[in-house]
Amino acid sequence: MRRETSREVYANPWMTVREDAVRRVDGSAGIYGVVDKPDYALVIPSDGERLHLVEQYRYPLGLRRWEFPQGTAPGLAESDPAELAARELREETGLHAAELTDLGVIDVAPGLSSQRGRAFLATGLTAGDHAREHEEQDMRSAWFSRAEFERMIVEGEITDAQSLAAYTRLLLHERAE
Repeated sequence: MRRETSREVYANPWMTVREDAVRRVDGSAGIYGVVDKPDYALVIPSDGERLHLVEQYRYPLGLRRWEFPQGTAPGLAESDPAELAARELREETGLHAAELTDLGVIDVAPGLSSQRGRAFLATGLTAGDHAREHEEQDMRSAWFSRAEFERMIVEGEITDAQSLAAYTRLLLHERAE
């Protein structure tokens, strides 16, 4: 598929939406809508036996959800994934990591968004004060055993696709060690 033309349909400080006129492999014309967002970092804070999660209200769902700390740089900026991971961890939880291990790339929704993420395992954690953004004022965070975390997945308390994919990457990383 080849892009012929592109036009911005909508933009705000967090995302842009564009509509592309495309030419398919068979030569036929089509339209593709794309949500462009900067790449994000997701962090799995772990002390070995427990995982640290954040819970916040997710407006599009109308629900509070538990997930791993994650986010993008402000103002649609791109930044180094490890630096972004350390910043998100500190901002959302107050934790500082002695070590960040890169677990790999996660594509958010490749059928509609250009956004990609990188998952990190954070270890050697020390506590500090969080510095949450205004939109995160109702966020809370807590430690959970791995058994509790997996129960929460089974019972539908954790449904964030990025958190589920990152946990899978963590399990495969541990199996490979």
